[in-house]
Amino acid sequence: MNRAPIKLAVLISGSGTTLQNLIDRIRAGSLDAKIAAVVTSRAGIKGIDRARDAALPFHLVEQSKYSDTAAFSRDIFKICTDGGVELICLAGWLSLLDIPEAFAGRIMNIHPALLPSFGGMGMYGQRVHQAVLNHGCKVSGCTVHFVDRAYDNGPIILQRTCAVMEDDTPQTLAHRVFEEEKIAYPQAIQLFQDNRLRIDGRRVRII
Repeated sequence: MNRAPIKLAVLISGSGTTLQNLIDRIRAGSLDAKIAAVVTSRAGIKGIDRARDAALPFHLVEQSKYSDTAAFSRDIFKICTDGGVELICLAGWLSLLDIPEAFAGRIMNIHPALLPSFGGMGMYGQRVHQAVLNHGCKVSGCTVHFVDRAYDNGPIILQRTCAVMEDDTPQTLAHRVFEEEKIAYPQAIQLFQDNRLRIDGRRVRII
């Protein structure tokens, strides 16, 4: 049975590498989705260039111009509602959101470590990989999870792992983890589109 591609909003705060991965997967036909909106919380970031180069509609919603999280969140979710967005994908997004009931269970994030380790406020980008190395971990990886109102806290959808090498730097480890992210996020989105994810408390069951 034919179906329409799932409509995504991708929220970014930085270079947009995860956005680019989704763009590439959609173009290759391996992800049945359409990016209906790109929302950025900061001006002058490379992710905006990626959205522009792909002719995607993008919206700048600068958190620094808002007095509270509620107002900031309302404007973001209005963009998503107006665009008919079915699933919101955080992609290097650094801000907490006040999630309305209409979008509960419809927001995903990808984190470059195996949650619940090395997550939480301030744990993003190279900081995560440095923490993994400092702790002497033998494996790392990525986690796709549903989003709630705390950093990196929502129920885990899936995880992928990779080895940590003896001579790794944060940069080399980040590259290896991102290779797993490129697989994991599209897979989670596809599971959502196929209606195969069920949230059961802290667990996400794949049916």
